[in-house]
Amino acid sequence: MAEILLSLTIIGVVAAITLPSLTGNINERTWNTQRKALYARISQAVSLMPALNGYGTVKEASSEGANDAVDTAAETFLTSGLSKVLKINNICDNSHLADCGIVSAITNMGGVSTTMPTTLYTLHDAFSSVAWSGSSFSTLDTKAAAFETQNGESILAFYNPFCRTDYLNEASLTNGGNVFGFPESNMCVNLIYDLNGSKGPNTAGKDIGIITVFNATDSVTVAPMPSAAVSANNNSTVAWIDSSRACTAQDSESRLPNIDELAAMIINKDIFNITNTPHATYWSSTVLNSERALTAGISGYRFSDIKTLELGARCVKR
Repeated sequence: MAEILLSLTIIGVVAAITLPSLTGNINERTWNTQRKALYARISQAVSLMPALNGYGTVKEASSEGANDAVDTAAETFLTSGLSKVLKINNICDNSHLADCGIVSAITNMGGVSTTMPTTLYTLHDAFSSVAWSGSSFSTLDTKAAAFETQNGESILAFYNPFCRTDYLNEASLTNGGNVFGFPESNMCVNLIYDLNGSKGPNTAGKDIGIITVFNATDSVTVAPMPSAAVSANNNSTVAWIDSSRACTAQDSESRLPNIDELAAMIINKDIFNITNTPHATYWSSTVLNSERALTAGISGYRFSDIKTLELGARCVKR
């Protein structure tokens, strides 16, 4: 009997140690599978839509304090646009986001509780005003709307009814020439999804992620999932070739993001905890020429930099 009790005790201890890890691994696999399936459904739906801009009515208040502002952009995009090509169970306006399972705060990838943004300007302040080398654009602070899918995902939708396909003030792609533009002017739709609604853990990189759609026509849909930051040593910056090698060396699932994935990560910087440390500019895998690769900055711009410069870098999972 003593031997049986000892064996049961050992089994119990081993189970207590291994069960959380096994449960975590099962959750990770489930989230990864669901994430890829959601991305596939959204990508296919977007490909079936006409131009993504122009939905809804947006009108600023006639005067400060006036109650005559109109903002139906995101909600109309969902009701009159996306729902025509994607099966949606429920659509919620900005005043009733919780009815679609949207939580008020999530844990970002830095482990810090972060308020869920609910308007375009609180998503990233670069939407309110950007100026670089004489170029500028502005958008109205459209309110986010939300929807629930038939698979149980809760999705918060940010919409820019004035999104473009061409980049503002884009320089010619010549050897040694820079190329710059503002990803915010080309972002049409940004989705923050929660794979299991209001249930926990409500954590970026687990059940929380993003899908971003650029360009009003010939749209590009990306769903980057950042993994580790890359640095040559601790918090230092890193050259392009070293950052690319460091990502692929981590594991078979890691790589540098392309320029659209990086732009989406920058737009959602608060969720992914992307800061101006160690550097305000980050590398992408998109190559301009033999000397330059495209980068994106925290403040909201895209540029090209010489590959030997040391900048910030974040890897993404495949």
